[in-house]
Amino acid sequence: MELSKAENIIVIKDLIKTFGDKTILDGFNLNIQKETNVVILGKSGSGKSVLIKCIIGLLQPDSGSILVFNEDITQMNEDELDQARSKIGFLFQSNALYDSMTIRENLEFPLLRHWVDIDRAEVDRLVSEALENVDLLHTLEMMPSELSGGMLKRVALARTMILRPEIILYDEPTTGLDPVTSREIENLIIKLQKKNHTSSIIISHDMNCVKNTSDLVVLLLDGKCYTQGTYEELKQSTDKNIKQFFE
Repeated sequence: MELSKAENIIVIKDLIKTFGDKTILDGFNLNIQKETNVVILGKSGSGKSVLIKCIIGLLQPDSGSILVFNEDITQMNEDELDQARSKIGFLFQSNALYDSMTIRENLEFPLLRHWVDIDRAEVDRLVSEALENVDLLHTLEMMPSELSGGMLKRVALARTMILRPEIILYDEPTTGLDPVTSREIENLIIKLQKKNHTSSIIISHDMNCVKNTSDLVVLLLDGKCYTQGTYEELKQSTDKNIKQFFE
């Protein structure tokens, strides 16, 4: 079923996730509208990465629900999860490119895995288009070891986008990059969101990235959605739990 722009593409309700006797998510709630960039703020170890791993089905929560495209991820079997994941892109902090594959082969991999009936000409077209979107078509036959950190991040973003996902999860997209390259990645996140009408969840400690990419900022504190608002709304808050991120 098609969702209108104003409808929620992700609905997280009463999510609880524990590891042993430690509660990481403790009744977390969040609604994310279509075509919205949501940044999750929180201290190290607060559960941000756990949250996005639950959303993509890499971790199973103890209780609660995660509706994605109106279907509960927590109730899906492996086949259903694979189908859902084809619509969800995940940009890993480490980029997760295959060192033994060329850039072309890295981008072909998700196409050949998820679209088994795709022909060679269409694969070539989509790979070229994805690299053109990040201004790296000239790297087609290069190896990951030949590229800079910023270029690797852009290739990883191209691979994430190649299946044209409706949702993208970004795990620290600018970590380890210099300020100029970080801004290039931020601009690409915004450009590709507008071009492909995606919804995004972005985990970042980089406040410039938070400011430049977010439509909505969510503070994850003590396992809960402590507050949410625009970057400017949270920046002007006098609440010490919020202020500490903007000082």
